[in-house]
Amino acid sequence: MEVLRYAAFTKQADGGNPAGVVLDATGLADTDMAGIAKDVGYSETAFVVPRGDGHLDVRYFSPSVEVPFCGHATIATAVAFARRHGAGELTLHTRAGVVPVHTGVDDTGWVVATLTSVPPRTAAVTDAQTGQLLDVLGWRPSDLDPLLPPRAAYAGAWHVVLATASRDRLARLDYDMPRLAALMDRHGWVTVDLVRRESTTVFHARNPFPTGGVFEDPATGAAAAALGGYLRQARLIPLPSRLTVLQGYDMGRPSTITVTVPEDPHTGIGITGTAVSL
Repeated sequence: MEVLRYAAFTKQADGGNPAGVVLDATGLADTDMAGIAKDVGYSETAFVVPRGDGHLDVRYFSPSVEVPFCGHATIATAVAFARRHGAGELTLHTRAGVVPVHTGVDDTGWVVATLTSVPPRTAAVTDAQTGQLLDVLGWRPSDLDPLLPPRAAYAGAWHVVLATASRDRLARLDYDMPRLAALMDRHGWVTVDLVRRESTTVFHARNPFPTGGVFEDPATGAAAAALGGYLRQARLIPLPSRLTVLQGYDMGRPSTITVTVPEDPHTGIGITGTAVSL
C-alpha cells in the first residue's frame, strides 16, 4: 500500500493544505484507515477504492475522526489520480453523496481539478450558539460583520460561518481546543469558517478544526463550497459568481481556492485548485 502526500490549493510545497492519498485502499478496514490517517498526521487522508470507468469510492479520515467529505483531500486525490492515470472525468462516491470531478492540464503543465459539491443548504445558528462561539474564540459581538450574519452551511459537511469586518481580528486566532471541539460536536459542525470579506468576490478565511485533532486547516475546500452556498442563498453576491478564498496566510501556508457559484439554487458549488507532491 502506497500513501501519497500532496499539498492542495497551492503550487508550493510549503503552501496549501497537505493531505494523504491512498489511491488503492481495497481491503482496508476502518481501523486500518483510521490508524494510517493518524500516522500521516495531516488534517485529512483520502482512501480510494476504484470501481472502474472513473468511478471511485472515497472516504476521508482526520487523525481523530472520519468526515463525510473533504475538499482539499478531494483535489489532492484528483490530481494524484490524473498524474498516475491521465486527466479526465471522475465520479467520486463519498459518504456525503456523489461528487463529480474534472481534471485537466493547464498551459504550464499543472494538473488542475474542479469538483462540484453536493447541493448546498444552510441552517440557522441561534443567538445562544453564536454567544458560545464568540466566548470560546475570544471575540466580541462588535467583531462581527452585520452584513454576513452567522449561519451553518453545508456542501458535504456542516460548517458554521462566522464573519468579521476586521482583518486584524481574523489574524488573531487563539482558542481552547477541547471547549470548541465539544461545542462543535454538540451541533455537528466539522469546522468553524471564520471569514472576512475583502471585496464582493474576495474572502479571507481561517478554519479551526479541533474535532479532527487539528488546531487550524490552511485550506478547506468543503468550507469554501459551503460558504459559496451560504452567499448564494442569502443573495449576498451577484449571480453567477466566481469567488476567491484566501486561506492559510496567517499560518504561513498560503492557499488559493477558486469558488464557482452558479445561479441555480439547486446545483452544487464548484471548487477549483491544483496540488503539489510533497
